[in-house]
Amino acid sequence: MDRKVTVVGAGFVGATCARRIVEKDLADVVLIDIVEGMPQGKALDLMESAPVEGFEAKIKGTNDYADTAGSDIIVITAGIARKPGMSRDDLQATNVKIVKGIVEEVVKHSPDAILILVTNPLDVISYLAFKTSGFPAHKVIGMAGILDSARFRYFISEELSVAAASVEAMVLGGHGDTMVPLPSYSTVNGIPITQLLPKERIEALNDRTRKGGAEIVGLLKTGSAYYAPSASAVEMVKSILNDENKVLPCCAYLDGQYGLKGVYCGVPVKLSRKGIENIIEVDLTEEEQSALNASSEAVKANIAKLGI
Repeated sequence: MDRKVTVVGAGFVGATCARRIVEKDLADVVLIDIVEGMPQGKALDLMESAPVEGFEAKIKGTNDYADTAGSDIIVITAGIARKPGMSRDDLQATNVKIVKGIVEEVVKHSPDAILILVTNPLDVISYLAFKTSGFPAHKVIGMAGILDSARFRYFISEELSVAAASVEAMVLGGHGDTMVPLPSYSTVNGIPITQLLPKERIEALNDRTRKGGAEIVGLLKTGSAYYAPSASAVEMVKSILNDENKVLPCCAYLDGQYGLKGVYCGVPVKLSRKGIENIIEVDLTEEEQSALNASSEAVKANIAKLGI
């Protein structure tokens, strides 16, 4: 194919991202990891499913960043995962070191690529990648809002016993306990959930959404979510490669939008072949804006720890 996506990190999230990309025939994939043999083995395993699944895209496993050269998109999933009792912020010191080195390598080989960050703490890691890469902000994007919104959508569908595909939802802010679900922008076939559910049930769904990742970590005990995160990242890859101009909630650099400046936060954006085509500002209530401000300040506090 004439399109190439590199996935950094051959763990559960990365390998599942690679699988989704090739099975959708979106691009050829390079799967890279520091563990010798792991990306090669997973790539071979995936390619052996091609005759059954019927995809034409190719996947190459490697430990050499030279193989990533000329990538259109770099999806960075590498880093340590949460364990029960850990917050996303607890991962910061270790994952900052890992991702900084990765970004320095990939930009040398693919200076025109778009970066999609998946590693936690997502908002801080996105800011780090932006500063380390030297890329314009519209080409450094965090995956979080799609995942948070997907969880909110599923919880709403479960609560109302309706098809998940009929639910739309929006979650803004940092990818953590301060995220801001917006019930007024969350609908079932166009009907706001504020007309379908009492306030106390909506708040319970909001709370479950904020703790959605921790709920899975608590159940798995030895890992964190990867099916929904990989699907969310690939939704971004698809919109960019196919120039779909989809409006999706993503972690973007804000430079005055929503009254916030110098911070990465989840907001609705239009994703095209250029990356972020533009950031869409929706009207927020005073309470929603206050919650978004608080979420932004929490992200900024962790960004300050980077010292950059």
